[in-house]
Amino acid sequence: MSQPTAALPSADTLALNERHRVRMERKKAIIDAKIAAADKAIGIIIVNNGNGKGKSSSGLGMVMRAMGHGMKVGVVQFIKGALETGEEKFLRRFPDEVQFHAMGEGYTWNTQNRERDIEKALLAWEQAKLFLADPTIGLVLLDELNIALKYRYLDVDVVIADLLARPVMQHVVVTGRGAPQELIDIADTVTEMAVVKHAFKAGIGAQAGTEW
Repeated sequence: MSQPTAALPSADTLALNERHRVRMERKKAIIDAKIAAADKAIGIIIVNNGNGKGKSSSGLGMVMRAMGHGMKVGVVQFIKGALETGEEKFLRRFPDEVQFHAMGEGYTWNTQNRERDIEKALLAWEQAKLFLADPTIGLVLLDELNIALKYRYLDVDVVIADLLARPVMQHVVVTGRGAPQELIDIADTVTEMAVVKHAFKAGIGAQAGTEW
């Protein structure tokens, strides 16, 4: 039994394919030139900001990316700590590769104690400074640091000075909504995450595996 033959592309399809090829050829030349010009290798500061979901998730994804490249990682979570997340449970399986410190006591609307929140934030920053002074740590995640800065639990000038004094090849990821302009100004990469839809507004509660 003979096999059916595929229909040959039309002249319009062939022309469309050729225009696409030419556009991509031009685009590749532009991108290749930009890549060639970006010849510096240096540790960068990344800030994930905004009201949208995914700031911490992105930061923790970069933690695993760095681990995949054989880098040692330090994680300090501000605010968070009352609830053990799936990421914390997973990353604690690799104590030789990642040091994980969840040093908060929960959301500020639950703690309702500014003095206690400040105390916990200061302790968390002391741990962060240990990581920021250690050249063997390739990436540091400061999760929800933006919240601690927004509520002035920490001095933004002190935080920025410590960030800028870190080892030259060390990367830092800072997450949380409300990043101060001073931090945005010294960061190398800043992403603003916006809300389009969120299940919570439809009455769907936070669930293991998607929210924590």
